[in-house]
Amino acid sequence: MSDALKHECGIALIRLLKPLEYYKEKYGSAFYGVNKMYLMMEKQHNRGQDGAGFASVKLNTQPGERYISRVRSIAQQPIQDIFSQINDRINKELNDFPEYVNNVALQKKHIPYVAELLLGHVRYGTFGKNSVESVHPFLRQNNWMHRNLILAGNFNMTNVKELFNNLVELGQHPKEYTDTITIMENIGHFLDDSVSKIYKNLKKEGYNKNECSPLIAKRLRLDKILRKASKNWDGGYTIAGLLGHGDSFVLRDPSGIRPAYYYKDDEVVVVVDDSIIDVLSMYDLKKLITSSETRHIVNLKHTFDKYTCEYDHKIPEGLRVRMFLGPGLENWTPDTINDIGCGGSETSAAWLMKALAERDCYPMLYATDDQVWDGVVYRPAADYVPDNIDCDLFISSRQPGVFEVPIPARQKWLWVHDIHCGSALTPEIAEQLNVILVLSKWHLKFLKGV
Repeated sequence: MSDALKHECGIALIRLLKPLEYYKEKYGSAFYGVNKMYLMMEKQHNRGQDGAGFASVKLNTQPGERYISRVRSIAQQPIQDIFSQINDRINKELNDFPEYVNNVALQKKHIPYVAELLLGHVRYGTFGKNSVESVHPFLRQNNWMHRNLILAGNFNMTNVKELFNNLVELGQHPKEYTDTITIMENIGHFLDDSVSKIYKNLKKEGYNKNECSPLIAKRLRLDKILRKASKNWDGGYTIAGLLGHGDSFVLRDPSGIRPAYYYKDDEVVVVVDDSIIDVLSMYDLKKLITSSETRHIVNLKHTFDKYTCEYDHKIPEGLRVRMFLGPGLENWTPDTINDIGCGGSETSAAWLMKALAERDCYPMLYATDDQVWDGVVYRPAADYVPDNIDCDLFISSRQPGVFEVPIPARQKWLWVHDIHCGSALTPEIAEQLNVILVLSKWHLKFLKGV
């Protein structure tokens, strides 16, 4: 006997990892993402028949070019209705401008929905009126790309009134008393705050206004924003969001009440809720991450070749530990250590940070990778920004020069585990360190004179 159909909404997110020209050449159409989204949403039509919505974000557009498109419907067959609207618009543009037909660049520039980032939703109404204004995705608009937020979800919050009142206490005036608006404005508040802080820091560093925008996109950390926003959420949820500059995320409740699945290959990242897992028969199911693997956020960065799982199911409550290892001679990950071996410095750092994660700490390692391994958030050394390192413990591996710039850490340690630091460890740097860890008596003897 099959499981009973649950009364829940359904969501699907697609992130294309290649330029649109790639899909035109391989699959015969730059509308690959739109076509796949239709298949996914059609699989969900029994899940939510009160309405359906679709939104897309184009990457790397120029000022003055439209990069966000959205369509929603509460028609009797809402999925068919929104894709009929999408197809009619695309066909009209191609008929009116024949030069678009074989030119993917012109299609992306001028035709809505031809994009790399797509979000779909079918609605089963549990909160609010059954009107098109209640249909996801919701859109929070702003003239700054980074502050545009598109949100869709499958959730049932039990403390909406408390969250709404928190927004009012912050001085906000939410336009509606609904769960989705409340959640969206909650995330939007911390998003605005983060963008403002990054912008002020960049101005202090000497960047002009035009230079700041791409750097804000690079430095923006959705994991921090979502941890702050979801701190007081109570209920079951899987919530997907898109930002105007191309970052996206899927966030689920720590208890897995509304679990989610994702798939990635070199062409696409797909995230769906558990109710439509059969839709991914078009992909390799063995690569799906299920709720049992306790992944809490999938955060898809705006560059073509990166995606990141920002943190795991249980939000760490222990020490926030950051370590700077540096870029190294070649790229490596913990898989490199397991498969072919790696240098002693890299291996010891990876094992140390893994052990801290197992003790419920929140470790981050600046080295060469850009995702989560064994509960440790890996970041490229090039992404290291001292004033973003607020933590309990900061460790530099062999590189005292890192401490020449102030670091807002409660404890600062230098780890000298193979070669000594030579003249780089000055008395001025040593004075601000809480601990210098050494491997041997030889190191201790050498460093005593500092």
